[in-house]
Amino acid sequence: MNSDLVSQGLQRNGSTAAAADPGHTSLIGDIDLGQALLGVGDQEVDAEDLEASSQASAASPVMSIVDRILIEALTSGASDIHVEPQDDGLLIRFRQDGVLRTVEKLPKTLIPAITSRFKIMADLDIAERRLPQDGRIRRNFRGRTMDFRVSTLPSRHGEKVVLRLLDSGATKLGLDNLITDPMARVTLRELGSKPFGMILVTGPTGSGKSTTLYALLSERNEPGINISTVEDPIEYTLKGITQTQVNREKGLDFSTALRAFMRQDPDVLLVGETRDLETARTAIEASLTGHLVLTTLHCNDAASAFARLDEMGVEPFLVSASLLGVVSQRLVRRLCSDCRIPYRPDNEELARFGMVATDESEITFYRAQAVEADTPGCCPTCQGRGYRGRVGVYEILRMNEMISSAVARRSGTEELRRLALESGMKTLLGYGLDLVREGLTTLEEVGRMLLTDTGLESERRARALSTLTCRGCGAGLQDEWLECPYCLRIRR
Repeated sequence: MNSDLVSQGLQRNGSTAAAADPGHTSLIGDIDLGQALLGVGDQEVDAEDLEASSQASAASPVMSIVDRILIEALTSGASDIHVEPQDDGLLIRFRQDGVLRTVEKLPKTLIPAITSRFKIMADLDIAERRLPQDGRIRRNFRGRTMDFRVSTLPSRHGEKVVLRLLDSGATKLGLDNLITDPMARVTLRELGSKPFGMILVTGPTGSGKSTTLYALLSERNEPGINISTVEDPIEYTLKGITQTQVNREKGLDFSTALRAFMRQDPDVLLVGETRDLETARTAIEASLTGHLVLTTLHCNDAASAFARLDEMGVEPFLVSASLLGVVSQRLVRRLCSDCRIPYRPDNEELARFGMVATDESEITFYRAQAVEADTPGCCPTCQGRGYRGRVGVYEILRMNEMISSAVARRSGTEELRRLALESGMKTLLGYGLDLVREGLTTLEEVGRMLLTDTGLESERRARALSTLTCRGCGAGLQDEWLECPYCLRIRR
């Protein structure tokens, strides 16, 4: 973090941090640590505006430091802030484009004051240090209202604080802005236009599931349609939609809100997360009674969603009767178009991803030019990271008669994956490699996020299924043949 950013307005009378602690960092500037620990600053300041609060002369040093941490995160486009007490100090890290980077390390003496300040801003109990707590911070920043979802966790050296930045104005909703593949976009749009049924969006935390669901809702958001959502928390605000926040302390959970929605004459329902049997059954019942239900589920890929529902205790015949499709997604870093470097990967690197050099001879591959931010000539667009922003990777399993019958029979994940591939499903790895061919990301990034043994095997099978006709002589081929027995052409 720049020293001029964090030292503005932090000058104080008396001794400096350098005199009190020779190991001080640029984030502290010239703060008197004694005053920082006492929380000096008894004059009224505008606590709702981050920049005004951070620059107020009456603000205490700790308040100014915390405000500037939030401002730096918002300015740099971070998605999460990690405030982590360590044995030798307080580590501040930002997650940017899906990767954590260290911003600063503060003196150990500031751990209680900084964590307490975050808890006060989030209306949490500062006296409770033994149990996790969740809260929310809302502040104004450059004309926008910003929300920070706050989670605290007791650790060995103090309470760790993680903040998720929520900015509905920064995300352009709509499938055209999210999905690069035209066929995937058309398929998901068709699923979202159905009058009833259930759509599952799966993936790990932070993979963009909520953004995809809101993109579907934004396309269905018309005056003639009643849309209701139950979320924890409400991440985006959409006009014309009834949005409900979960309040477990009062007994309002996902299943309770869903049952209430059923008496509100709904057309489309969004359930923030399906995590238990009661919520899953209620959502399925809603989809079977003439409503379109959108929800999320945590699993590795589209075909694994059925095993996850079965493990919850949902009857397979209900799943096969209600489910329209399963969307699995990830986010990979997008290459900076201003500093990307063209190169030619060797055969061994291509083979690692199941690619053949002769088939990719006309493709231009790119890699990131990652350098230190303060390096002379550093790219101003990405600040030397080589990547700027992220792009979605999608795997869409659309239900058909064969897959529905297999689900009702409790077929295994491998069998369901095979049927989906035979129906034309593009795998996560296949989608990611297409992004590489388009110059949007790198093989390194695809390997980091998408390359697994199961994914590679599925992608190889998908390619084999797409080459059941010989490209040389046009003869029909069997699945297990590696080459055409008529013209001896190798299958690619």
